[in-house]
Amino acid sequence: MTSVIDHPDYLLLDLDLTDADRELRDRVRAFGVNQIEPIINDYWERAEFPREVIPGLAGLGIIGTFIQGYGCPGLSRQTAGIVAREMGRIDGSVNTFLGVHSNLGMGSIYMLGNEEQRNRWLPAMASLQKTGAFALTEPNHGSDSVSLETSARLEGDTWIINGHKRWIGNGHEADVIVLYARDEADGQVKAFIVERDGQGQYPQGYNPTPIAGKIGKRAILQADITIENMRIPSENRLANCESFAGVNRVLKATRGGASWEAVGHGMAAFEIAARYALEREQFGGPIGGYQLVQEKLATMLSDLTSMQLMCTRMAELQERDLLTASMASLIKMTTSRKALAMCREARDMLAGNGLLLENHVARHLTDMEVVSTYEGTDSMQALIVGRDITGLSAFTRNSRAKAATAVR
Repeated sequence: MTSVIDHPDYLLLDLDLTDADRELRDRVRAFGVNQIEPIINDYWERAEFPREVIPGLAGLGIIGTFIQGYGCPGLSRQTAGIVAREMGRIDGSVNTFLGVHSNLGMGSIYMLGNEEQRNRWLPAMASLQKTGAFALTEPNHGSDSVSLETSARLEGDTWIINGHKRWIGNGHEADVIVLYARDEADGQVKAFIVERDGQGQYPQGYNPTPIAGKIGKRAILQADITIENMRIPSENRLANCESFAGVNRVLKATRGGASWEAVGHGMAAFEIAARYALEREQFGGPIGGYQLVQEKLATMLSDLTSMQLMCTRMAELQERDLLTASMASLIKMTTSRKALAMCREARDMLAGNGLLLENHVARHLTDMEVVSTYEGTDSMQALIVGRDITGLSAFTRNSRAKAATAVR
């Protein structure tokens, strides 16, 4: 029987997977262990993306995750979540690349494009001949993304776009970038495709700069992008995005990826800590023989198991279209808090050795700091859940004043 240290699935949830899903899980895991883990620390330290893994990723049968057709695998929510879990278990940077490319980028084209547009871009992206990005976030609008200011103006058969995007994963080198901007004519948010030409050049006016100095997810770069009178042909506007509701469709469909990744980081933290506890000797024996260490490991396993249960249920609800935004927020808040605490506990158990990249836990710890931020910080998730509990919105000063009046 597999040791809980080798595969921390204490309540045997993976037993309910189909044979095909288990085979995919093992294939992704083996690729991560054999192809990503041996090289990722060097790339992480240099803040470079390991492009050498792209051909192998293309051959795993996971690109496009939930998308049906166009060369994509059409995975279930559970299986797509397990892919994110297994990738997070190895490295957060590569998992972010896949999430941005497969879910947000390709997902936008699949859900918001017409058939011609899907056939135009998705097959090349499914084979990773072209990589994608998702440009929504702006310097002044992170959690408040609905207030985006980047503008688009139609002149004849060309859109003129101006604005500023920030924290755009792969936005400095992707071949196909889904960019959201507000139509000056009707004030509604539309989606556009920015693509490199045959010489690898972006349209004039698209000016991306990789963001330097990050402490986490260092092996996937995010771009700060200024956009000045960039001209986009009208056929590059995704036909089925007429308002911010289109953005919400994409975000709803991809919701939960960060929670599954958090489970992966938690699994890695537990495995690293448990193995170290058996190998590290102090005061005449392995530290795993001391009560304090065993209590820490038991707590870590308990937290990990609760995270696994929540994500499994989340996938079930998604398949039945019953997952609400507040449910997803509760799960994201819980998994990110617990996984971050697990990574911190593992780093502490390794003491000084936990600071070394060669032991991997420091990379998982700082990457979890990033996971706790994207798809909404813990504070934002708590406000969404709090609103669902009380019926009162606490997102703005005005809403807080109204809430205080209601309480009085």
